[in-house]
Amino acid sequence: MTGLRIVHAHGDRVTVTESATGVELLAYVYRPEAAWEAPKPYVHPLRTLAGDVVTDYRPNDHRWHKGLSLTASHLSGANLWGGNSYVHGQGYLELPERVGSMRHVAFDEVSSDGDRVVIAERLTWHPHDGELWAEERRRVEVHDVEPESGSWVLTWTSAVTNRRAEPLRFGSPTTAGRGMAGYTGLFWRGPRAFQGGRIIAPDAEGPGLMGERAPWLAYSGEHDGTDGHATLVFAHAPENDHAGDDGAHPAHWFVRNEPFAGVAPSWAFHDELELAPGDTLTRRYRVVVADGAWEREEIVKYLDAHPWR
Repeated sequence: MTGLRIVHAHGDRVTVTESATGVELLAYVYRPEAAWEAPKPYVHPLRTLAGDVVTDYRPNDHRWHKGLSLTASHLSGANLWGGNSYVHGQGYLELPERVGSMRHVAFDEVSSDGDRVVIAERLTWHPHDGELWAEERRRVEVHDVEPESGSWVLTWTSAVTNRRAEPLRFGSPTTAGRGMAGYTGLFWRGPRAFQGGRIIAPDAEGPGLMGERAPWLAYSGEHDGTDGHATLVFAHAPENDHAGDDGAHPAHWFVRNEPFAGVAPSWAFHDELELAPGDTLTRRYRVVVADGAWEREEIVKYLDAHPWR
């Protein structure tokens, strides 16, 4: 038996399994969790075709880091990232009244045709007091499973509509005054073994890519427990860089390999992004999950053979 198979445990999660090997490629978890951790749906575990896990869940340094998830660290004074909130001049403070949530409303589609899985979901965004601030339409797809290259693809699309009577201001600790901490938007937390991993972009390499622009960024790490490496390639859809007025809010990378492995194609690294009432912010990302330590040439060849469409 070949193809992609889904199992929906209603109220909890949707799992996607590659039938030929029996490897569960991902679990999309949407049940609510601890309020302090800014409850939101997330992907964990995320696995390679060989079955190796390439995400972390509730690590002891940041309990609110959960696999791959969409976050909003600074949103009009609210914290939809989780944990302590950054306040300029005071550092990170325990401010539970700032911590909000993203709530699952319903699935519009959970399907598989064997080659592609679609998880289409509606969510609402809330500050701590529960007021409706935004509605999101999310689409998570699994496709391009290729045993010959040991890779598969997750595409994540989110369209967030402001439901307030005033603008929503998307920011980050960097826009709030902390240098080189522009995390917000889609965020991946790698396994602890991936600490010190290799960071590659089209024309550069290393953690110095923090805050820089590039159409894609790759992270390779070595597993604990099993021999070998895995590579994750994070890519922006071409329209992401031009979604703001005259490209005013292009994508910048948040990336570090110390003290942990983390990547976010930040939508508000250096400057706040303002979303007017009734307007919609749409972002589309691709994550290639591959066995092995891919070199730059291998990544470029793969991306050229799998263009955005």
